[in-house]
Amino acid sequence: MRILVIGSGGREHALVWKIAQSKLADKIFCAPGNCGISDSAECIDIKADDIPGLLDFARKENIGLTVVGPEVPLSLGIVDEFAKYKLNIFGPRKKAAELEASKVFAKTIMAKYNVPTAPFKVFDNAYEAKEYIGKIGAPCVIKADGLAQGKGVVVAGSTQEAQEAVTSIMQERAFGDAGNKIIVEDCLKGQEASIIVITDSREVIPLASSQDHKRIFDNDQGPNTGGMGAYSPAPVVTPELFKEILDKIVYRTIDGLAREGIEYRGVLYAGIMLTSDGPKALEFNVRFGDPETQAILPRLESDLLEIMLAATDGKLSRYKSLNWDSRASVCTVCASKGYPGEYEKGKEISGLDDAAGLKDVVVFHAGTKKQSACGKERVFTSGGRVLGVTGLGGTIKEAVDKTYQALEKIHFDGMYYRRDIGKKAMEAR
Repeated sequence: MRILVIGSGGREHALVWKIAQSKLADKIFCAPGNCGISDSAECIDIKADDIPGLLDFARKENIGLTVVGPEVPLSLGIVDEFAKYKLNIFGPRKKAAELEASKVFAKTIMAKYNVPTAPFKVFDNAYEAKEYIGKIGAPCVIKADGLAQGKGVVVAGSTQEAQEAVTSIMQERAFGDAGNKIIVEDCLKGQEASIIVITDSREVIPLASSQDHKRIFDNDQGPNTGGMGAYSPAPVVTPELFKEILDKIVYRTIDGLAREGIEYRGVLYAGIMLTSDGPKALEFNVRFGDPETQAILPRLESDLLEIMLAATDGKLSRYKSLNWDSRASVCTVCASKGYPGEYEKGKEISGLDDAAGLKDVVVFHAGTKKQSACGKERVFTSGGRVLGVTGLGGTIKEAVDKTYQALEKIHFDGMYYRRDIGKKAMEAR
């Protein structure tokens, strides 16, 4: 079977890497891909949001399954367009993708179908939002309604910080039209966890639990990013908690969408806060997490391609569960200087082969590119999040040690990474 993976980040590298292990995969393409992905797939120069170009390529190349990595093409309706031509594609349709594309839509579904979440209020007027914040005080959370690459959420510790976030999002247009509306919600306290499932709208198969690290600096300080690291499993998610999250959050959401006439197929990612009052939904994503995927897939022993095909065909009932490596996995993201703000590019990366050559280590590329220098091809930085380095070990501590051993071999000017990924897991244990 010929496979097309859409995207160019670390998540897509992990997907290509895992799909390449399937006996069903004859040829893999990735659009647009990156230089790490090119080791396992043929990279095609088509942007992830160029739906006509992707559709034309899939038809001409007789693609058996298209796997959508990022959220933007899903929000633009790529699944609906492929379906018109009876092309297999893994992901939710445009209406279902609103669960991520609009936080207001997601909150409305949660409120209507009794999915536990933080109390909230929606605003389309900055003055009214600031007035409301002045009444409720801080801490509170400000969220841009639309897509903002994981950066449209501000956890404000003071009234001033919250009102400045409203100014930035709604008046200064930091995220463009994504800030036409905002949500102001109560600040939940507890540990976060990521629960990702694959569904065909009726059956649900969960992936292993994981925990993401959104803030740029150690000890969860600084602004939000797209994600600075993750580990799997998350010890704080006990089997009992996992079941409760599935029952009260995941199943209720999928069932609620069905009651609205919206069929959900593909990946559903629930960002969870584990509070003293039980698990509550922070947000939903309609695709694999990044960097959670880079921590989860190295532990997956089942054939991912087989499972995605079954979900696309509505035949997930054939599978009761997935097989997992019992070891722990830790992924730490290497970022460019300045990220998540304006960041540097074009810095040569050294030590990649040395790091990837270590046992039980996988180096996933994100913002990288190859170019000729001094008569040979070299790898340079081209994005904010550059690499995801994943190590496996019998314990979280062993996985942490393996990951940071690999990181010490990699270098580029301005390279930054958090040094506490996995710390929460070791404390939980």
